[in-house]
Amino acid sequence: MQGSPPDVSVCIVSWNVADDLRACLESIRAQQTPPTLEVIVADNASTDGSVAMVREHFPEVRLIENDENLGFARGTNQTLRVAAGRSLLMLNPDTVLAPDGLATLVEVAESHPEAGIIAPRLVYPDGSLQYSCRRFPTITAAIFRNTFLGRIFPKARSAARYIMADCDHETEHQVDWASGACLLIRREAYEQVGELDESFVWGSEDVDYCLRMHRAGWTVLYSPATTVVHAVGRSTDQAVIATIVRSHRGMYRLYSKHFASNAPARAVVWVGVWLRAGLLIASWRVRHLAVRIARFFRSLRRGGR
Repeated sequence: MQGSPPDVSVCIVSWNVADDLRACLESIRAQQTPPTLEVIVADNASTDGSVAMVREHFPEVRLIENDENLGFARGTNQTLRVAAGRSLLMLNPDTVLAPDGLATLVEVAESHPEAGIIAPRLVYPDGSLQYSCRRFPTITAAIFRNTFLGRIFPKARSAARYIMADCDHETEHQVDWASGACLLIRREAYEQVGELDESFVWGSEDVDYCLRMHRAGWTVLYSPATTVVHAVGRSTDQAVIATIVRSHRGMYRLYSKHFASNAPARAVVWVGVWLRAGLLIASWRVRHLAVRIARFFRSLRRGGR
């Protein structure tokens, strides 16, 4: 690339979310006080016209077209390898940036040279807060987080501590890890820590990366200076059971890599992780069946009128 490198390389991995991707790219193009930037999109073999949409409406985007779904970590590494920016923004396609979001993130990074990663405040489309910065996971957090036990014991302290519900999300502070939906990575930190671990196909790769960042001497900083709207799960909702399986593979990989130091511990984690996955799949199937039954009886009532 000729000339000076851009301030920010925006790195996006997309799969079958053309409408969300378009809104995301429009929010990048609409930055009011932009640093210099480049945008790189790795498309994981979408079949919904995503590639054609990017080519037609966003010719400035560098597009990587994959023939198969490589997963999040491999796709992200593709974008990071060709990125030239002084900072690297790992961004999900189901996000929308504030008009001055990139400039604000760069300002925060400049004022915190110790931070290898800066994570903004994330909110749902209705404006409610996402608990996107978290403590490192524990076994008890996994037991109560998003499980039927968590519904039975909604005030379980381990789950609340995991999502940092006890912290003020309106103030800036260092955290263990933050959601990979939007992370600004300092170039020097990336060059020291390296790429995402591609053994994580989907899920927990952001936890792993933040942990590696800490071990390399960098901090992970949560900053509410700018807010990003994150729709959550638009790609994964298209393959719920596959997503549960992949995310639990990532969970097991995370625990076995960093938290289970011997074979007996890894065996216990393996049993616990797959028991959790099985319960979640069963719960989803029951809810899905209940919805179908309810729709069937509603159609009968309408037909009897």
